[in-house]
Amino acid sequence: MKKSVIALLHIGFWACYLVLVFIILVVYNRSGVNVINQEARLINAIKNLFFFAFLPSVSCYFLYYFLLFPKYLQQKRYFISLVLGIVISLIVAIISYILLRYFIETGRIIDMDEGGKKGRSTAINAIIVSTFIGIICGTVALVIQGFINWFNEMKQKEMLKERNHEMELALIKSQLDPHLLFNSINNIDSLILKDPIKASSYLNKLSDIMRFMLYETKIEKILISKEIEYIEKYIALQKIRTANASYVNFSVIGDIGNKYIAPMIFIPFIENAFKHSNNKKLQNAILINILIGEDEIQMICENKFDSKIVTDVAIGGLGNELIKSRLQLIYPEKHTLEVKKNVDTYCVKLIITI
Repeated sequence: MKKSVIALLHIGFWACYLVLVFIILVVYNRSGVNVINQEARLINAIKNLFFFAFLPSVSCYFLYYFLLFPKYLQQKRYFISLVLGIVISLIVAIISYILLRYFIETGRIIDMDEGGKKGRSTAINAIIVSTFIGIICGTVALVIQGFINWFNEMKQKEMLKERNHEMELALIKSQLDPHLLFNSINNIDSLILKDPIKASSYLNKLSDIMRFMLYETKIEKILISKEIEYIEKYIALQKIRTANASYVNFSVIGDIGNKYIAPMIFIPFIENAFKHSNNKKLQNAILINILIGEDEIQMICENKFDSKIVTDVAIGGLGNELIKSRLQLIYPEKHTLEVKKNVDTYCVKLIITI
């Protein structure tokens, strides 16, 4: 919390306290019958209030604030805090009363009784009143200090949560990118000797993909058109090793417009489809449909696989938990993920609210 706000909290309390004391002084001074003695009564009232109200309140306020709260109450030593708070208030009250008696002996002070009678307060009554005032002001100090600490802890937790969020996303991206890169390089490497010109063309596509991964993924949201362009280039790279033109069926339905989405949110599922679709001669072995609505985007990715060869199919090369974690971080309560595995097909349906 800013120091200026903390200062305003303290000033606000003492301003209210002074207003209350001022009201007491005005009422007390007007209650006197003899107008001539009102000035003397006011002076004596100020002296009494200083020792009964100001000295105990100020002392207890700052002792509670700087000593009791950080040393005991914040350490959850509640019983000791309670006992020590009472002891502090009592000691301050006794000291205040001793100083009051000193001024009584050196200068005549009038007690603030209803009839304006001259006399001295008993020691017990004076100490009890001062102790009670000290406890009240000290409690206010504890509440203010507690509120300040709570606010600072909340801000710190939010900052840590945001940092953790950024670190988790960075970690996930760092694990996604190498896998995609190595697969693409291997595909291009297999084409270099067969068709260098085509290999060069695919290398340019890989260059565009790397540029996308280095720059576009640093921001939270990108245009859906860029994400689709990235997917198209990725599919082109994956089709290098097959002559089957109908191996992959990719379609985009709906108005792309200026809608935004998190970068590389679909690629793990598409990568998974290519990884586990082991028969490249099948027609429509991989079906990828992206449906763009007014306020949501659906991605349906289905691939065929040989159940005799593939014994375990996971979402992407990274596993279920990593992909789900990223979705939860980016789209908490704004996404639905359905995974269905049949005898020879594997289907993923992701719906994201934008």
